[in-house]
Amino acid sequence: MDLQTGIRWMELFNEEIQQEKDYLTQLDTPIGDSDHGNNMSRGMAHVVQAIETESPDSLETLLKLVTSTLLSKVGGASGPLYGSAFMGMLKIFKEDSTSSWDKVLRGGLDSIQKRGKAEVGDKTMVDVWAPVVQSLENNQLTHEAIEEAVEATKSLKAKKGRASYVGDRSIGHIDPGAYSSALLFQTMLKSEGK
Repeated sequence: MDLQTGIRWMELFNEEIQQEKDYLTQLDTPIGDSDHGNNMSRGMAHVVQAIETESPDSLETLLKLVTSTLLSKVGGASGPLYGSAFMGMLKIFKEDSTSSWDKVLRGGLDSIQKRGKAEVGDKTMVDVWAPVVQSLENNQLTHEAIEEAVEATKSLKAKKGRASYVGDRSIGHIDPGAYSSALLFQTMLKSEGK
């Protein structure tokens, strides 16, 4: 991942979030606060605006900018969790800018888990991040693998966050954070020309 690819990634992610905003809200309505679509839409619009205004000159400054913007501009649980993800990615990248991208993303996953205390199977964004990072480590990440990870959240019972309050009624619904995470990784692949 280089700076230009990273910027393209954030632009594509923003486009997808804006297009899917209503669907993210629909996913969040039966099991959450109905705010995931609006929060992500607002946050990513700010991210793209910040990139245009501040013109980051390295991947490190881009990751820093995305982290601070998400933490300050996104409400609900998504801001802290996505902010933590990019903070974790930034930490690994700062330690060693030659780290493979799967290591950088593993840092993001670890950071999400540290903040949200979620494990695989809890019906959260971790259920997409974990298999994506694993697929990437094995050089097997595809659009289909990402879609399968999202679909797999449907049959799970939520054990974390707002969705856990509805208990068994969370079964049968795709987790909104998992879906927005899938958009993040689909657009990552697209930004790399895959």
